[in-house]
Amino acid sequence: MRTWLFLLSFVAPGLFNRIKSIPPTLKYEPGTIVAEKDFVIVHGRFSGIGQPVNWIAADILHIKNGILIEHWDVIQDEATQEQSKSGRPMFGDKFPK
Repeated sequence: MRTWLFLLSFVAPGLFNRIKSIPPTLKYEPGTIVAEKDFVIVHGRFSGIGQPVNWIAADILHIKNGILIEHWDVIQDEATQEQSKSGRPMFGDKFPK
């Protein structure tokens, strides 16, 4: 049996607490998806998460024989147009409103 550990500052430990804490306003937009052998990387945007700004995330999945073996993610607050050093959005082709 595997024990899963979710480390989110605003969610109490445990899968049930994580599911209960998902706001009904949550929206996920997948972007680029890359796969090679047993690994998949999904770049996406989380909005409506009850935080001051959207999150841009890269989820890295290790899948073996159709079973999720490991999961890592990199999450960053989405930069506004004023904050962007490159002048380009972090996700898609437009800045969030």
